Amino acid sequence: MSRISVRGLAVASATAVTTVGAVVGVASGADKGGSTEPVEAAGTTTLLADIPEGQQVQQASLTEQVQAQSDAADTAARQSAEQAARKQAARDAAAKKKAADEVAAAKARTEAAASRGDARASFPTQASYTIAEVQAMAKQIVGSNQYACFSNIVTRESGWRYTAVNPSSGAYGLVQANPGTKMASVASDWRTNPATQIKWGLNYMNSRYGSPCGAWQFWQAHSYY
Repeated sequence: MSRISVRGLAVASATAVTTVGAVVGVASGADKGGSTEPVEAAGTTTLLADIPEGQQVQQASLTEQVQAQSDAADTAARQSAEQAARKQAARDAAAKKKAADEVAAAKARTEAAASRGDARASFPTQASYTIAEVQAMAKQIVGSNQYACFSNIVTRESGWRYTAVNPSSGAYGLVQANPGTKMASVASDWRTNPATQIKWGLNYMNSRYGSPCGAWQFWQAHSYY
């Protein structure tokens, strides 16, 4: 049931009384021969009725629905952003791992190549070579796995002198090939090129003893190889 304003009833009652009084007064004046000017009726006041309770509840319900929809949209947006961030993080992690794996693989290949050596390595020709330069050549050609054994033999055979000659046998060079002309199977510059001598010596050790370390084991037992 709608509420009725008490003030509205009072005003309405007052207006009705005033109107009746005015009518009576006019009639009385006419009877008495008085003035016939109309009497201005008292003004009336229009009041806004209170909002019905049902409408108030409905408005509150709509406000709650709008707020709930806004909250749901914010939650969905946040969840979507978090999901996108997780996916991007996963992609970044995968890319980083792939790059790290590639670097590790490249390093492993380099280390493996270094350990095996490179019998096809080439070096600029020089008029002369220091022992350090000759040893650097040997490390690259022979490889790290076998270099120590190769070095042990060369140190004892020639002292790393690529022009060393055995006066009694005629053996020549770093690995004391006997005769030195054997090293021509690698290159004709065997007399002056340490790389040629190293390559020939490595081939000889591999073919006869399986490796420089196999040759070194034999050398230790017999003082030659």
